[in-house]
Amino acid sequence: MATVRQVAKLAGVSITTVSRVLNNHHAISTEVRQRVLAAANAVRYVPRVGRRSTTNIACLYTDEPRLASLFDGALLYGISTGLGALGLDLMILAGKRARHSGETFTQMFLRKGVCGAILRTNTATREVCRQIAQEGFPAVVVAENFDDPAVPCVYADSRPACLRAMDHLIHLGHRRIAITLNVVEDHDHALRLQAYRRGLQQAGLAVDERLILRFPAYQDAGGQALHQIMGMTDRPTAVFMTDPRAAVGLFHEALRMGVRIPADLSVIGFDDTDLRFGVFPHMAAVCQSAEALGRQAIATLIDRMQPKQAASVGGRLECWLELNDSTAPPPQTAC
Repeated sequence: MATVRQVAKLAGVSITTVSRVLNNHHAISTEVRQRVLAAANAVRYVPRVGRRSTTNIACLYTDEPRLASLFDGALLYGISTGLGALGLDLMILAGKRARHSGETFTQMFLRKGVCGAILRTNTATREVCRQIAQEGFPAVVVAENFDDPAVPCVYADSRPACLRAMDHLIHLGHRRIAITLNVVEDHDHALRLQAYRRGLQQAGLAVDERLILRFPAYQDAGGQALHQIMGMTDRPTAVFMTDPRAAVGLFHEALRMGVRIPADLSVIGFDDTDLRFGVFPHMAAVCQSAEALGRQAIATLIDRMQPKQAASVGGRLECWLELNDSTAPPPQTAC
């Protein structure tokens, strides 16, 4: 375990200066603060104060925590199973509230006894991940991809499987296909939209922007999507539901409305767990394992927490298309 003395020696400052930096004392220059924090990260120093735990792994949400999300539930389960045998604890932090004014992310993590972090972000807050990487604190981004090798990440690339889903619907004869996306933009949904557009374009079909629908990632949103789709004059004959809970909501509302799946509307969903088997008919879906992402993220992080030169930069997991009972050729009246 690294000590304050080691940090001070590497940074070329006194032990008192190290203490002041770690406690965010105002009378420290920016240059000295950066040097001390870089040294602390280099030797993987975590302060010990009283009986406070210093074996925490943080799951930092750079925006707001999404603990109601089924994806995040499975993701956190995968992370926690990876931590079980290592004697480490999981801490969940909200980036907007956890950091004190004027405090770096490294100072915040050290103050909370955190020795490594897994980062959950979205399009609007990606810069936070870059900032943490620049500080040198051991961290890994999960479910978001960065081209910058300095920002290690673990993610699932859904584009190939989503493109196969579009090809399947088009092969069945569907020409008007809607897609529903989360109102919060992130890497995952951007990939699904890219595949949707590419699938239509490769088939020589125009992309109708009116069929790109956005709803919150809640179950009730699926019912709203179904009402909007069925109310269109030239309505779609198929829909790609990119959020699992919204997809389940659409199936439930279809039963209530008397909309037959797939006779009236073909549906391909997205599934992080096993929700596709909890609806009738069983849902065709592009599938990924959120639990596997969590396990891979913690394995990558543990590797990066070791004070050595070469460390993993992350990993890419594959999604797959599973065809069940929710797709069929379009209704004859729509041909």
